[in-house]
Amino acid sequence: QVDLVESGGGSVQAGGSLRLSCVTSGSIYSSYCMGWFRQAPGKEREEIAAVYTGGGDPYYADSVKGRFTISQDNAKNTLYLQMNNLKLEDTAMYYCAADGGGPKERMVVIQALGAKMCGSSDFHYWGQGTQVTVSS
Repeated sequence: QVDLVESGGGSVQAGGSLRLSCVTSGSIYSSYCMGWFRQAPGKEREEIAAVYTGGGDPYYADSVKGRFTISQDNAKNTLYLQMNNLKLEDTAMYYCAADGGGPKERMVVIQALGAKMCGSSDFHYWGQGTQVTVSS
């Protein structure tokens, strides 16, 4: 079991910035993939960023690429999402997620190809969500 606790959401004007944090109950390395998702009312859940916890290139959805940055602090067991130049369409509930590890063969694949291999169906543990509201 991986417990995830999120914080950092709030209300911000368009063009502003927020930094989301996600503290996990154990080591970051207990998962291969960690990521951030969001869901707006009436829309499907969207994977916006992911990392392989062992390093390598992060994954970003086209909708946030160049504006959002995912990072990790292994010593603090914390995942971050820095959100800059926020837009009205970024308004959503944001969730931190972790896959909880798996077979070593999968780790090797992710290590070789990067966090783009961390698909939405691979994430099994979720935080409570934190609301981000962007206004004009």
